Amino acid sequence: MVLALESPPSMPLSMLVIDDQEHVEDLMPEIFADMPIKVMATQDVDKGLRLFRDNRPRLVLLGFILKSASGMELLDRIFKLDSGVEIIMLSDDYSPGLAIEAIQNGAAEVLVKPVEIEALRERVARSIGIAQKKQHTRALDAELLSSFNFHGMVGRSPRILDVFNMVSRIAPHFGTALVSGPSGTGKELIARAMHDLSPGSKGPFVVCNCAALPESLAESELFGFQKGAFTGAFQDTSGLFERADGGTIFLDEIGEISPSMQAKLLRVLQTHEVQRLGSASLRRLNVRVIAATNRELHTAVSERTFREDLFYRLSAVHLRLPALVERMSDLPLLQAHFVDRYSRQYGKTISGISRRAQKLLAEHSWPGNVRELENLISAACILCEGPVLDLEHFPNLSPDGQGGTPIRLMSLREAQKKYVLDILEGVNGNKLKAAEILRISRSTLYAILSEEDASPTASN
Repeated sequence: MVLALESPPSMPLSMLVIDDQEHVEDLMPEIFADMPIKVMATQDVDKGLRLFRDNRPRLVLLGFILKSASGMELLDRIFKLDSGVEIIMLSDDYSPGLAIEAIQNGAAEVLVKPVEIEALRERVARSIGIAQKKQHTRALDAELLSSFNFHGMVGRSPRILDVFNMVSRIAPHFGTALVSGPSGTGKELIARAMHDLSPGSKGPFVVCNCAALPESLAESELFGFQKGAFTGAFQDTSGLFERADGGTIFLDEIGEISPSMQAKLLRVLQTHEVQRLGSASLRRLNVRVIAATNRELHTAVSERTFREDLFYRLSAVHLRLPALVERMSDLPLLQAHFVDRYSRQYGKTISGISRRAQKLLAEHSWPGNVRELENLISAACILCEGPVLDLEHFPNLSPDGQGGTPIRLMSLREAQKKYVLDILEGVNGNKLKAAEILRISRSTLYAILSEEDASPTASN
C-alpha cells in the first residue's frame, strides 16, 4: 500500500514482462490483448529497466532466471526505483525458501511455470482491479486533504478539530490570546489563522521571538525609541507594537521575557498605548496580541517568575495545542500534506509513502511534533529520485529493535546541533538547502554549527 496524494489524470494502466521465455515480446501482448492494460515485454534486462524507468508500469511479471542477471537482483533494483509497484515472480523451479525470500524483498506473489494462461489472466485482472481502486483512492485522498485543510494546517482528529473550531469562533472577537503547546505543534500557524480571520486581517502580522530579545534591547525593540534616547539612537524609530498597529503582534516564547518587561507589557495591554523610549508622549494603538509558549505558565506563576496578572490578561482566550502523539490519527493526512507540498516545491513527482515507511513513521515517538515530521519529509523528498518515499529516504529513523542507535541523554543544544548535522548529511552538505528545510537563516545555521557541544551533566 502507498499513501496516495493527488489524483493524476486518468491514464491506461501498463504492465512490464521481463522473462527469458522464447517469443515473450509477441506472446504476452497477445495474451492480454482484450484487457484494459498496455503490455510491454522483453527478454533483455537492460531494455526492461529502461522500459520501467520510462513508463512506470504498475505491474511487473519478472522471471527468476534471466540471461544477464538474476531475477532476485532485478527485483531489488526495480523495487528501489518504485516500492509501490506490484511485482509477480515467475519461477521455473519452486522452492518455499526462495518464494519467502522473494516476498520479503518486495514481490507480491510467486507463480510456478508453466503458468496456465487463464490463471495468469485472472491474476493480472485482479491486479488491474487493485490498481483502479488505488486511482480512485488518490482522488478521495485529494478530496480529503482539501476538506480537512484549515489555513495551511491539516487534521481530522477530535483534539485538533476542537482547536480549529475555537479559532474560527474567537478570531472575529479577541483582543488578546494565549496559545500553548509543545515546540513544533504549530503555534505560529494558529496565530496566523486567528489574524487572517480577524477584522484586522488586512493589517500587518508582526512576529517577535521574545527568547531572542536581549533584556537591554527588549523595550526599544517592542515599543520604539526617540532620537537621542541612548548612544546610537540617531533617529526616531517605531517598535514592533507600532508596526503592528491595525493588525496583530505575535509574541512567541512569552515566558522568556524578564519581570520588568512583563510589567511594561501588562501596562500596554491594559491601556492600549505605547511610549517610545526617551519620549514623554503616548501613542494609542489598535493591536491584537497573541502570545505563545511551550512552558507551563501556571507553574511559572506559582514560582513567581511570571506575573499572575499578566498571565490572566493574556489567557482570557487560551488555546492548547496537542502534541503529535496525542493526535496520531492525523499522521497519514499530515504525511500526505507534506509530501504533496515538498514534491511540488522541489519539482518532483512523488505519489506517496510506501507501507513499510509508513509503519516506521507510525512507530516513531515524535519529540519534535509536526515540525519534526515536516522536516523529515522535506529532506526525504530531496533524497527521493523515484515516485515513492521508502525506508532509504528516512535514514535517521530506525524501526524499534532493528539496529537503531540507542538513545543518549543530551542537552537541548546538543540535540539541536545533531539534528542540523543530520539534515546537512541528507542534502550532501548544502548549507543553503539545509537552512531552507530548517526554516532558519544561514547565519543561524552557522551559529548552531559553531557552538561547542555542552557536556552532559548527571542529575538526581
